[in-house]
Amino acid sequence: MSITTGMLLAAGRGERMRPLTDTCPKPLLEISGRSMLDRALDQMEAAGLTRIVVNACYRAGQVEQALATRNGPCLFSRESEALETGGGICNALPLLGDKPFFVMNGDGVLENTDPSPFARLAAAWNSARMDALLLVLPVAKAHFFGSPGNFRLLPDGRLVHGTQEQPADMAYIGLQILHPRLFHGIAPHAFPLRELYAKAAGAGRLFGLTHTGTWLHVGTPKAYAEAPALMEHLGIP
Repeated sequence: MSITTGMLLAAGRGERMRPLTDTCPKPLLEISGRSMLDRALDQMEAAGLTRIVVNACYRAGQVEQALATRNGPCLFSRESEALETGGGICNALPLLGDKPFFVMNGDGVLENTDPSPFARLAAAWNSARMDALLLVLPVAKAHFFGSPGNFRLLPDGRLVHGTQEQPADMAYIGLQILHPRLFHGIAPHAFPLRELYAKAAGAGRLFGLTHTGTWLHVGTPKAYAEAPALMEHLGIP
């Protein structure tokens, strides 16, 4: 399936990244000379996305100024108050349309592969079976993830939450396809996207695809300091 619309999440306060984020929104922090915002948008544009919505709340003016320096197909969704991940997407739905769309986090470095993660997700997408398709990676391979897994990946591709007997061992790594029907009947308000993951998982409509490359979660000052050397070691430009 061809999916040409996406959203980049760039509204968070970045509390765990303080003091680095006291004067700069997290997506504008640079790694090896390029901001995480530019890295993500470059990947989205290279994947053929022709409509990209970027949301912002904390220091939104700085994000808007950064977007103004680009020539790409970006639309800006300003939030007057923090809406979290789910609320931010819900608020931007009028700009995203009524077809499935990509959502990418603005606080990581996703290795490009051939075919790209975007192409692999789009090829795996099945609107009849899925409300959400998440790119995942075994926790042991997710650099700087720093927490237990989010899900277990079943043989049929469905994602479920872990249990004490079968702990979650897969990390969601910041790229997904969502169907707008997942937000049906929800008015914009602050809520985390994990609430809708639980809803989709309960209906058997939450799926995962394992990334064939690597990924770095740049969510702490320690990860930010160590990321350039690790990227050089891994051959990620």
